[in-house]
Amino acid sequence: MSRYFTDEHEWIDVEGEIATVGITDYAQEQLGDIVFVELPAEGTTFEKGDDAAVVESVKAASDVYAPISGEVVETNSALEDEPALVNSDAEEDGWFFKLRITDPSELEGLMTEAAYKTFVASL
Repeated sequence: MSRYFTDEHEWIDVEGEIATVGITDYAQEQLGDIVFVELPAEGTTFEKGDDAAVVESVKAASDVYAPISGEVVETNSALEDEPALVNSDAEEDGWFFKLRITDPSELEGLMTEAAYKTFVASL
């Protein structure tokens, strides 16, 4: 499995043609306590950069963007009952949705973990 990051603070795990998407620890720390997550419907298709989900905290609401193009094949229904999973485990159990990748070449524009850490350190 390969993990990538965006400058909008999403992470993406790629296994075969399926990509799991969530927000980074940095993003959830900036948002504070997560109180609500709005997930896309299964079957929805996104182009890279489209608004894909919404995360609301006690501080603010923020869009989650599709890091690559694809079709939603699964959402993390656990977040509906327990949105705080994003705070406690943003980069594992707090994932948002899974996409079937339509254009694998889009992965080339994403950051590695090392590049993302450098990016965050510069903020």
